[in-house]
Amino acid sequence: MKKYIAECLGTFVLTFLGCGTAMFLGCDTPAGVVGTAIAFGLAVVAMAYTIGGISGCHINPAITLGVALSGRMSWKEACGYWVGQVIGGIIAGACLLWVSSIVAAPDLTGGLGSNGVANAGGVWGACLVEVMATFLFVLVVLGTTDSKVGAGNFAGLAVGLSLILVHLVCINLTGTSVNPARSIGPALFAGGQALKDVWVFICAPLVGGALSACVWTALAPEK
Repeated sequence: MKKYIAECLGTFVLTFLGCGTAMFLGCDTPAGVVGTAIAFGLAVVAMAYTIGGISGCHINPAITLGVALSGRMSWKEACGYWVGQVIGGIIAGACLLWVSSIVAAPDLTGGLGSNGVANAGGVWGACLVEVMATFLFVLVVLGTTDSKVGAGNFAGLAVGLSLILVHLVCINLTGTSVNPARSIGPALFAGGQALKDVWVFICAPLVGGALSACVWTALAPEK
């Protein structure tokens, strides 16, 4: 149970700090894009060294799927991780809505930092962007955390930096999800088009995570 609570807490921190930064910095300027990307990456680094020893700090259903497909955890445990992650994302979405309703600063994203498909050319363009971005991100996670050839204590730093890079590329296209739980929470409370499109940011990252598991399984040294 401690693992699932840790995943809930970690996902909350990632979603609240990352989306909160996007909301109040905005993502329509270079400074806002860079600031938001750094916020998401640093949140992952912070949580990796806080709860990594408890749950491995997945805080992302796509990562959990990749880990499960790679045979590193049971499906029963993976389901517990998914429940914790989604609950953490939803709590973060509620807190973002609450904060935006009481502070004077406007939500510059107009949707609690939720994701969108318009700038990627529509649904299928957004799917392509998210599948590719999640594939690369989860591949880094699987490689750096591999017990034989991974980065050891530096894995959290590598994962955080790779998330920054992914955000720098994708923020102006989809808002960068690569994480279904991070997308579900804000979309539930933003409603409207964000909620209608949230299926893209659930399905596409999971496909990317599954593909990365297949590739890493083929690349990883035999046990």
